[in-house]
Amino acid sequence: MKYYLIAGERSGDLHGSNLIKALKKEDPDAKFRGFGGDYMTNAGAEIVIHYKEMAVMGLVEVLKNIFKIKKFLSLCHKDISAFEPDAIIFIDFAGFNLRIAERIQNLNANKFYYISPKIWAWNQKRAYKIKNFIDKTFVILPFEVDFYSRFDVDAKYVGNPVMDAINEFQPDSGFLSKHKIIDTDGIVALLPGSRKQEVLQLLPRMIEVARKFPGKTFGLSIIRNLPQELYEDALKEPNMMPVIEDNYNLLLNSEAAIVTSGTATLETALFEVPQVVVYRTSRMNYAIGKRFVKVDHISLVNLIVNKEIVKELIQEDVTAHSISKELEHILEDEPYRTRILNGYKKMRGTLKGINASGNTAKEIFELVSARKSDFIR
Repeated sequence: MKYYLIAGERSGDLHGSNLIKALKKEDPDAKFRGFGGDYMTNAGAEIVIHYKEMAVMGLVEVLKNIFKIKKFLSLCHKDISAFEPDAIIFIDFAGFNLRIAERIQNLNANKFYYISPKIWAWNQKRAYKIKNFIDKTFVILPFEVDFYSRFDVDAKYVGNPVMDAINEFQPDSGFLSKHKIIDTDGIVALLPGSRKQEVLQLLPRMIEVARKFPGKTFGLSIIRNLPQELYEDALKEPNMMPVIEDNYNLLLNSEAAIVTSGTATLETALFEVPQVVVYRTSRMNYAIGKRFVKVDHISLVNLIVNKEIVKELIQEDVTAHSISKELEHILEDEPYRTRILNGYKKMRGTLKGINASGNTAKEIFELVSARKSDFIR
């Protein structure tokens, strides 16, 4: 059978690749095509457009790139029609994917959402589009099932793929020696994000923090697909250690972290590294977003348990002083560290279920197979 997947960012590309691998086990003769990146390519998909060409973040940036987005929407629609897939699998990336889902609503194929968009945070009316245009939704956060039930959406919790990735992770015993770390007062992980706008907004403040802790080594997470000049100023700092797309080994060897809000906050928690979460965007994007956001927290760690486990610094609160103060608290206040770690344990207990990719692939294959059988009869 033929599967068309659409992922518009790095995490979606990663989870899409794992889903492809799982689908191959269910359907060895499967063919894969879509929008994605290097992970999906390596898993065996033919990628039409790399997600880095579509990386637009925030309402203002979307408006600036509206014609470019329309071109990709048209291309995607035509490519799906030409490929004639048995199933279309949307992975997060709500603004683009929901528009495509609407355009192809009459296409003779199963339509699935894997890793549903975070519409519970804002613009919740988009749930009606998922109800109308998607056959089944596979969610990775337990509370999403209750949310979607309010809109009569067929949603199933399949486990969390981040837990799967960490369970399969094989640590590199030579990580410290590879980075020439022999005698250090401790490593602080810096995860400034996987999008250009995030790095531009947050890395300069992280650099200032590193200067306030000269005895610490700061492990800077670097993304290959981003312009490398984004990291040039940071790498001039004497206590900055570049770590190229190896976040899990970095977190495994860190005692604290400064993390941009996103999937990385959950990964950091599952590695039991106390963290401070930061988020900053343009003033215009923030002003618009603040009017519509429906949740009390921004980090997945806090959202999952609906309680503050880790400190969140947002917009104007993202300063070198405020980050440094929280980092010092994390590093030196043992009861505070213990409270964060206990919160992580509670959060992990909520994320029951493993093998999200396998569970999803099995159900997708069964549903597509049943549909084809009905069609043949």
